[in-house]
Amino acid sequence: MREMLVVENLYVSVEGIKVLEDINFSLDYGEIAVLFGPNGSGKTTLIMTLMGFPKYKVEKGKIYFKGVDVTDKDLSERAKMGMGISFQRPPIVRGVSLKKLLTIISNGQKEEILTYAEKLNLTNHLNRNVNEGFSGGEVKRAEILQLLMQKPELIFIDEPESGVDLENIVLIGEMTNHLLGRDQRVKDPKRSAIIITHTGYILDYVNADKGYILFNGKLLCRGNPRDILAEIKKNGYRRCATCQ
Repeated sequence: MREMLVVENLYVSVEGIKVLEDINFSLDYGEIAVLFGPNGSGKTTLIMTLMGFPKYKVEKGKIYFKGVDVTDKDLSERAKMGMGISFQRPPIVRGVSLKKLLTIISNGQKEEILTYAEKLNLTNHLNRNVNEGFSGGEVKRAEILQLLMQKPELIFIDEPESGVDLENIVLIGEMTNHLLGRDQRVKDPKRSAIIITHTGYILDYVNADKGYILFNGKLLCRGNPRDILAEIKKNGYRRCATCQ
């Protein structure tokens, strides 16, 4: 079986409002897809639905992960099966230190936690509450650190460049590439990802396999992510709506 994720005829609503319509795509094992689209087009809704957050209601369609129908499975079940997510705006978790959270999700891999915390310049943040008082770049780095410890097979990353400076973009980009196994000679055949991006900076560090444009809740374009980004910079998103 080549396909890790299959989405068929997916319709999604949020609080009674239709957001996604007739979404169809698949993701192979070891494949990385980039999702482009203007604000409000449904990008975050898509990955939150795939992850199983209850606010996002599947009105129609199916989601298959590793050959299993997960459409009705809850978030915790999907996480146990190997899904993980990096939020665009993750919450503050008071009363739980970053180190404690990492220890739980890594089954106590303390040496590995310290190694990656040092690489991500987060050693001094381990004993602080999760995301409390963190800068934008620190929050994004902490999200990557959590995924490194969780080791999911399918990763959703929501705008890794959002709200961070150029120095952080470099570190986040390099560590995201490492997380996805793309800094190895042979790419990780088990780890796949969907990355949402507005700027496309992440493509300077992660060699993605394909790109999509989500516009007004529909997937309109598919192709080489760098070609899609160049077209967006030249003509904007509405061009895709006219030549779908």
